[in-house]
Amino acid sequence: MKVIVMGCGKVGAQVSQRLEAEGHEVTVIDPEPASFALLGPGFRGRRLSGVGFDQKVLLDAGIEQAEAFAATSTSDTANIVAARIARTIYHVPRVVCRLYDPRRAEIYKRLGLITISVTTWGAERIYELLSHAELDTLLSFGQGQVALVEAEVPSHLVGRSVSQGSVPGEIIVVAITRQGEAFLPILGSEFRQGDVVQYAVHASALERLEMLLGLKGG
Repeated sequence: MKVIVMGCGKVGAQVSQRLEAEGHEVTVIDPEPASFALLGPGFRGRRLSGVGFDQKVLLDAGIEQAEAFAATSTSDTANIVAARIARTIYHVPRVVCRLYDPRRAEIYKRLGLITISVTTWGAERIYELLSHAELDTLLSFGQGQVALVEAEVPSHLVGRSVSQGSVPGEIIVVAITRQGEAFLPILGSEFRQGDVVQYAVHASALERLEMLLGLKGG
């Protein structure tokens, strides 16, 4: 996949490194050449100095052939402008825009832009860690609406089926790790002593999961 990443700060550099390591063709744009040092000496993608919403720079970066574009600079305005150019003018199939101001996220979602609000995501993550410390949150999706959490199966669920440890639309058993090996269960799979269970949980159902696991009364 041909990917353009606008902004070579800590986030942009990490995204670029990961994509490049997985075999994608990555071009990184940043107005400050010194910022490319964050990519490290092993980065084999292309580095391009310039303003990420300048169409000449974008054409030089190969925007017409790009299959994905990520706007990750520290400026919401620059990210929005660049993302809209990539999406509406060059019809890049996958465009992701990083935003600091969560109030803008819904507006640009209506324009067809996938936005990641680091402020909202960070607030949701802190809330999860403070309010649901008994659950080990592995990942958050969207703006924190869905989380992937991990917990050891409680004794009262041992011998019961996965269907009894799930709530449709709220809590889904994604995987079970048993004696160091993970597998994808079916609804009829039974929990065993020592199982570590990975759940996909809606944020509104985290307390319900704690009750299901016996971590809270109710």
